[in-house]
Amino acid sequence: MMRLIVDGQGIEAVEGKSVLEACLDNGIYVPNLCFMKGMKKPPASCRLCFVEIEGKSRPVVSCKVEATEGMIVRTDTQAVRRLQRTALRLLLSAHDADCRNCPSNKKCDLQRMVKLLGVRLRPRRLPHLDPEKTLPQDHPLFEILASRCVLCGKCVTTCRARNGRSLLTFAGRGFNTVISAWGGENPASYPCDGCLACLEACPVSAIMLKKDRSFQLEV
Repeated sequence: MMRLIVDGQGIEAVEGKSVLEACLDNGIYVPNLCFMKGMKKPPASCRLCFVEIEGKSRPVVSCKVEATEGMIVRTDTQAVRRLQRTALRLLLSAHDADCRNCPSNKKCDLQRMVKLLGVRLRPRRLPHLDPEKTLPQDHPLFEILASRCVLCGKCVTTCRARNGRSLLTFAGRGFNTVISAWGGENPASYPCDGCLACLEACPVSAIMLKKDRSFQLEV
């Protein structure tokens, strides 16, 4: 075990853990969307988990920095919060914030970050963006709601860990990137019967069971 200081508080961390995981393991919340425990190479795609580390000239994404003995970390500085608010506002500008009709309402990572950072669910400074996410979603069991998806990639990571390969993938480019499915319309192409791992991993309920799915789920 090693000891580091986070926001003036001494915490312990297992050697090899990232600063983000060390904070989360000790009950210190750092905003994040794309990180999952056990990740060997976190993508750092959400750009939310910034912290300041003494000796570094600028904030860094904490999922990419290994915790070290004696490290001094600050999670709540003006520079850190400014970066987090900017990233969150950009994300929300393309998110369908229909919270009342969302299964993740009141247990949503976005709502937690909105409250912490003082950002509106519908940012006033940025126009709401509605990209043309028109790639077909032919999965026989799930409906993938692109307007709700935050592209954290947890469904892709979870599916790969469970099946050895991911049956979900990022498709499209730039602003029109979506999560899409491999396999086409043939239910036999998907070993999903009895598995809800990707659905459970999604922090915003962007993956939903189809009411008229092609095969019945056995649990």
